[in-house]
Amino acid sequence: MADSSDYYFEVKPKNAFSLNFKELIEYRELFYFFTWRDIKVKYRQTVLGFLWAILQPILLMLIFTFFLGRALQVPSDGMTYPVFVFSGLMLWLLFSSGIANAGNSMVSNAQIIKKIYFPRLIIPLSSILVAVFDFAMTVIVFIPVLLFFRASVTIAEAIWCWPLGLALSILASFGPGCLLAALNVKYRDFRYVIPFLVQVLLFVTPVIYPMSIVPGKWLPYLVAINPMYAAITIFRLPFTEIAPDFTLVMISIVSGLVLLVAGLGYFRKTESYFADLA
Repeated sequence: MADSSDYYFEVKPKNAFSLNFKELIEYRELFYFFTWRDIKVKYRQTVLGFLWAILQPILLMLIFTFFLGRALQVPSDGMTYPVFVFSGLMLWLLFSSGIANAGNSMVSNAQIIKKIYFPRLIIPLSSILVAVFDFAMTVIVFIPVLLFFRASVTIAEAIWCWPLGLALSILASFGPGCLLAALNVKYRDFRYVIPFLVQVLLFVTPVIYPMSIVPGKWLPYLVAINPMYAAITIFRLPFTEIAPDFTLVMISIVSGLVLLVAGLGYFRKTESYFADLA
């Protein structure tokens, strides 16, 4: 009689505590499948389609410019306030959309997770790539905004500051996104926590106000723990002659790295249970 082991196979990651980059590369086609599927689902049956990715930052820029830039005279580190706000909103919407999509991604893909094995990390990562697609749409409008408001841009700085700001935004989104995705599988309360968390973080991130108006000696350091502070500050460097406090920037970058390690570590530690809990 044949051994039962001839008929049963267990497919699982080789190392539960490794990122398995080689495995992710092998399944690279799934990145395209999940990302493009989520993009189509997001804009399906909408009249304006991809234009919503452009309209959202424009409308928010107009609202913040009217109420904060004009009515309250909020400073903007020497930049035109609409440019200041729009440049921050571009990255902020990437971050907020990224962690919201990633945080709910495992639950929304529960049926696929239960059926076949593939690197689970692909799901939250592809959710963040959808937010990157929306960011690419806003870049189309960003250049005309700079020209309309005659913003002074240092091209040499823009060449490295803009890609670095984008990379730090993705980094800042990926760690918390993976953490929330894993937590949301077991504790469904996080589906309510995520929208609230995103709203709160907007007002503790220098998106609509500069760090220079944050009072106190230690409060700026607390604000700098937010990983998006470094991304937005570096992205704005080509527009301003005011040098940022690079100690605060480094605190923000280190915070992003810590969240990345914590988020990925918890995700990899718990992913073997996703098929049972999702």
